[in-house]
Amino acid sequence: MKLRIKGNSIRMRLTRSEIDYFRNTGSIEEKTEFGNSLLSYALIKVADIKHLSATFKENKIFLNLPESLAEQWTETELTGIEHALDIGKGKKLFLLLEKDFKCMDQVAEDQHDNYENPLRIKK
Repeated sequence: MKLRIKGNSIRMRLTRSEIDYFRNTGSIEEKTEFGNSLLSYALIKVADIKHLSATFKENKIFLNLPESLAEQWTETELTGIEHALDIGKGKKLFLLLEKDFKCMDQVAEDQHDNYENPLRIKK
């Protein structure tokens, strides 16, 4: 699971096996260690919400995905879900949840578990 944070935006990407795990369990979590500190981020299936949302507490970022969207995202060709979350004072937090595609260019990163990139032209 990859997490990208830039300004007031959070982007989370999951591979095939991570999406399978999420589909079966309703949640998935990653951790990044900073010496004695820990940053965690998780995707959680939630019953009583209508939009993708996020919370942050105790050094943990939660992306909360409505059950109805979770089924659609994990079972279909839908590649991403986004929502601009109102955080008050006229500000928004942009959230994007995506399936992780293989890169178009050559990278050293292992991509065997990523989805085929729909933009790749097949010959």
